[in-house]
Amino acid sequence: MVSNTRDLNERSLQLLKTLVERYISDGQPVGSRVLSKDSALSLSPATIRNVMADLEDLGLVHSPHTSAGRVPTVSGYRLFVDSLLTVKPLDATELTRLHQGLSEKEDNSQAIGVASRLLADLTKMAGVVTLPRRELVCLRHIEFLPLSHKRVLVIFVTNEQEVHNKIIHTDKVFSASELQQAGAYLSAVYCGHSLDAVRAAVLKELQDDQERMNQAMLDAIKMAQLAFESEGEKEDYVLTGETNLMGFSELSDRDHLRQLFDAFSQKQDVIHLLDQSMKADGVQIFIGEESGYQAFDHCSLVTSSYSVNDEVVGVLGVIGPTRMAYQKIIPFVDVTAKLLGAALNPKTTAP
Repeated sequence: MVSNTRDLNERSLQLLKTLVERYISDGQPVGSRVLSKDSALSLSPATIRNVMADLEDLGLVHSPHTSAGRVPTVSGYRLFVDSLLTVKPLDATELTRLHQGLSEKEDNSQAIGVASRLLADLTKMAGVVTLPRRELVCLRHIEFLPLSHKRVLVIFVTNEQEVHNKIIHTDKVFSASELQQAGAYLSAVYCGHSLDAVRAAVLKELQDDQERMNQAMLDAIKMAQLAFESEGEKEDYVLTGETNLMGFSELSDRDHLRQLFDAFSQKQDVIHLLDQSMKADGVQIFIGEESGYQAFDHCSLVTSSYSVNDEVVGVLGVIGPTRMAYQKIIPFVDVTAKLLGAALNPKTTAP
């Protein structure tokens, strides 16, 4: 395997770059005649075949048994992406659509969905966006409203402007004043705490401190437990456009598709890959088996983290075939991550 471009001369690198770009463009094995025409190098077909043989020996290309042409390997794609790729800036129309889509959101959850949909629509692949880390979602206010049949409507505000609604079932009927008192107590005690911290504190209160609490406090804590016990079980990411992947011939095999959609459904493999991207700077690219998961052997995942208040809170990306137009996908992911972070930043209010 080639470790860097110094292991190859300029002629070999130019031919590899041409081969990868042509294969990305039309998906067909690339022969020496096409390379001679596309590379703008004055080389004989015999010389090109010799260079291709050298690249194959180095594990950068391989020849499908049904064709004399060659296609890039994962190592070939990696060398291309790391050293030979010319990234293209987004055109004005694409940039405008991203700006408009993410500036028109009404709340944070809508912005996450919009970002995923824009990535899928503009790349014709699958767009994925993780939800902001739960420990960074802070409670600002909570209140309870009585419903019929021992049901209570919970309304709570997180961060600066996100409003959530949930119906819980209690073991007794509460009056409106009792619910108002419970909401006021919980808002005063837990305002500014993350939802993870609130859940942990409520659980500890129920386990350790019931003897010192009066009935009103105990009722409030029990309702908080009901309100927040499943908040950590919500969707970990928003995935859009996965059916787009069925349109790529290299992913259309039934077994490949089943493995891929099983991974989407079970989530842990995708989440593990996205978590790796949380720890890295800039755009990250997993090509084929680099992911470490068989379901993604024929896919590439291009990701970038997004930040709120200069702190990384999540990751977004595009999932597609290894034969993706990296020069366009990379700026899509990079720009969308920056715009999503800007959209999620809480608006400061004038004193």
